[in-house]
Amino acid sequence: MRKLTFILAALLAFGHLSAQDEKIVKIEFEGLKRTKEAFLKRLIKTKEGAAYDSLLVVKDVERLNRLTGIAKAIATIAEQNGETIVKYTIDENFTIIPGPRISTASDGSFAYQLSLFEFNFLGNGQLLGASFQRNVFNSFSAFWEHPFLFSDKVGFGLNYQNITREEPVFFDDGKKDYRFNSRMIEGKFLFNFDFNNEVELGVVLVDEAYTFEGDDIIPGRPVNLNADKLFYRANYRYVDIDIDYQYFDGFQSEFTGQYIQFQNGNAAGEDFLNDFLSLRNDFIYYKKLGDKGNWANRLRLAAAIGNEDSPFAPFTLDNQLNIRGVGNVIDRGTAAIVLNTEYRHTLYEKGWFVLQSNAFMDLGSWRNPGEDFSQLFDGTSTRLYPGLGIRFIHKKIFNAVFRLDYGIGIGNDTTNGIVFGIGQYF
Repeated sequence: MRKLTFILAALLAFGHLSAQDEKIVKIEFEGLKRTKEAFLKRLIKTKEGAAYDSLLVVKDVERLNRLTGIAKAIATIAEQNGETIVKYTIDENFTIIPGPRISTASDGSFAYQLSLFEFNFLGNGQLLGASFQRNVFNSFSAFWEHPFLFSDKVGFGLNYQNITREEPVFFDDGKKDYRFNSRMIEGKFLFNFDFNNEVELGVVLVDEAYTFEGDDIIPGRPVNLNADKLFYRANYRYVDIDIDYQYFDGFQSEFTGQYIQFQNGNAAGEDFLNDFLSLRNDFIYYKKLGDKGNWANRLRLAAAIGNEDSPFAPFTLDNQLNIRGVGNVIDRGTAAIVLNTEYRHTLYEKGWFVLQSNAFMDLGSWRNPGEDFSQLFDGTSTRLYPGLGIRFIHKKIFNAVFRLDYGIGIGNDTTNGIVFGIGQYF
């Protein structure tokens, strides 16, 4: 067996080395409608006039499949008189996406969000979008991002958000509702160092305010807080994922670090809104199982350093973020460990339409303000929510996954709930 393996490896290596002598005379793209050919030629590493490298073509196909404007890319090779023609056949995504979302606000009222995004603006991978949200109060935001503005490795992005919502804050004396407003503008540089490694570096200017809602004021607790803050943000992604329409296979790690610096504000803000460091890492693993199955896993580790005692903690326990079925912003923490695992199975597929079932388990633990890291492991703040869901997928529209999940709480004082959203949960 070892001898046979060695012979096969030698033959593959010989074939690969022989292919290096074949010159690429032409690179073609077939199936393009909105995406610009010049943009794709700038991104791929295979170049006309260079020696043919089959491994490089495979990597190019994987990179093309990750672009928001492309649903599926396939490479074919043709030889003419010892020269090579590489043709990429492209099945494009529809990328102008409306994003309705409905939920229940923290006061029990109806909440919704309307958004419209173009994920392949001008045919070169730019993001352009805006959103409006009603969650007790009105909020809006606007985004622009060009990942390849300066070169195939360096881009830039801007976004503005004016967010107002009612947020519960958890004191030792009980939960109190505050009107939270955040106005922020962010500028960031995007770096694609190589095929697998991406970095974002940004600065965010933020004006935040908390205003107490209601009449039952807790003595010694703030009624109004306001603060100007400066966020220094860094994001690093390692991506090694093969994408075949609704199926994912591979590994991704995404780290986000933020240093939040208090600039100025009122006296209450100085007491309760301190400078702190926020760290979070998502480890995501996908495995294709058979012809129709997909196993997906996400482990999230998060911690805040510098505001461990503040009730205005940065990490929230929420349906849309970490635990399906638990409710909307039901708790806050200064550290968290969350594991989401789910099995996705294609029940029906024809043409562009896919019906997919989903069985999941969400497990998480939080460190409450003022507590030690040991609370993450002692079971006092642990939530376990298994559940079932359904997915309606349009294969030719980017991120057109309409999901509906029902989570069931295990343990005392738990809830059950339906969670609706767009895009896979992770």
